[in-house]
Amino acid sequence: MTTPAPHLTRTDGTTYAGMHLIIDLHGASHLDDRGHIEATLRRAAEATGATLLSLHSHQFSPQGVTAMAILAESHISCHTWPEIGYAAFDIFMCGETDPHAALPILADAFETSDIRVTELHRGAP
Repeated sequence: MTTPAPHLTRTDGTTYAGMHLIIDLHGASHLDDRGHIEATLRRAAEATGATLLSLHSHQFSPQGVTAMAILAESHISCHTWPEIGYAAFDIFMCGETDPHAALPILADAFETSDIRVTELHRGAP
């Protein structure tokens, strides 16, 4: 039997490509603050144990921000709709990271307790 590669994810004896969290924030604040969003993505990447390779964001007019943190372990993306207090996050990570560690960072940064998470195990048998 071969040993699974270190970049794969293991949970409860199952090996798969990575964990993917689909995250909806409702009643959120600071959704039109590009600098705040970038800083939050950096803190989230650090909290999960991921390696940040690059960060790109775009401020829309009249409002809204899209941001993407490219990680060695995959990515964190964010799309905001300040006019309705909503943000969509996508966290996909492999290896020895913990994407759930980003959740308290997001709750604190965007001042909301209304966080809805869907967890997918990508590449699971």
